[in-house]
Amino acid sequence: MEVTRDLAILATRAAEERKASNVLLLDLRGLTLLADYFLIASGDSQRQVRAIAEHLEETLGRAGLRLLHREGFEKARWVLLDFGGLVCHIFNPADRDFFGLERFWGDAQRVPLDGQRST
Repeated sequence: MEVTRDLAILATRAAEERKASNVLLLDLRGLTLLADYFLIASGDSQRQVRAIAEHLEETLGRAGLRLLHREGFEKARWVLLDFGGLVCHIFNPADRDFFGLERFWGDAQRVPLDGQRST
């Protein structure tokens, strides 16, 4: 199933439902073949990082997306969920800052969420 902008936004809503912080959706189309969208979010504890990841898996599975790969769930410092056209990264705040995916993908357009302007 193709990952549309609406499905990527559905993922951001699912992360927010589990109180993820600093939720960011990057549009990578035209920049890489890795994925069309990256979702980047933070959880304040291992338990919250896992809860966000589990909710994303359930929500996107119900929407018809198939999880291709999951990594980092046991330690829950950085959980990666690969749905093909959408890759979700759920971090604890320290690891998110250290790895700086939003800086690395600085050329990607940020998809506006809840009235945010595109950057």
